Amino acid sequence: MSEIRTAHLDLPATTADLRKLAIGAVVYLTGRVFTARERVYQHAIEEGAGMPAGKDALGAVNFHCSPAAAVKPDGTYAVSAVTATASFRFAKWLGDWFRISGCNIIIGKGGMTSELYRTHFVPNAAIYLTTVGYGTGALLGRGIRRVAEVYWLKELGIAQAVWVLDVEKFGPFIVESDLDGNSLFERENAKIAAGLDRLYEGTRPATMRRFGETDDKTQEVI
Repeated sequence: MSEIRTAHLDLPATTADLRKLAIGAVVYLTGRVFTARERVYQHAIEEGAGMPAGKDALGAVNFHCSPAAAVKPDGTYAVSAVTATASFRFAKWLGDWFRISGCNIIIGKGGMTSELYRTHFVPNAAIYLTTVGYGTGALLGRGIRRVAEVYWLKELGIAQAVWVLDVEKFGPFIVESDLDGNSLFERENAKIAAGLDRLYEGTRPATMRRFGETDDKTQEVI
């Protein structure tokens, strides 16, 4: 088994910084990150609002997540945890999103496809980082040093607003795609799929099934 590499990345990251990251590496981030999920994409792109601020204010790292955020009685803000949301839902907006945001790192859950990476991420010198398993929201929250700003809070609400976070050793995240568009999940799933027939050889079909369930093990989500 190859050794898992760990990198500490200062933000904003340069293309040279990202070129050093191989898929499967573990990454911690220090600098500025902003949250933006479905309603932000819709508001910015479909509703024509554009970005709520420039890249100098927002940073170049977009986290697909729901923050455990609060407005304190004195009017200041707090974010104690951030829980990643599935990134496949953002695919239809990616072309326009990269154009208006200038992001070069997107963080989320579940990854995307190598086709999307090569179509949208590679031309924009961007990579995708994935969270490590489930239930890591509070762990990631430890890396949040302060809320720098909040945008579209009244328009979109706490969960969907743009939260700009200054972070330190924020992670761990795993490099799911690199600058060439390679996907860690696709690579490892191909290895697993090659042995599925042998794994299930001799087993009986399921006694009870849910609607639409199949016996074709290559169709399983791993």
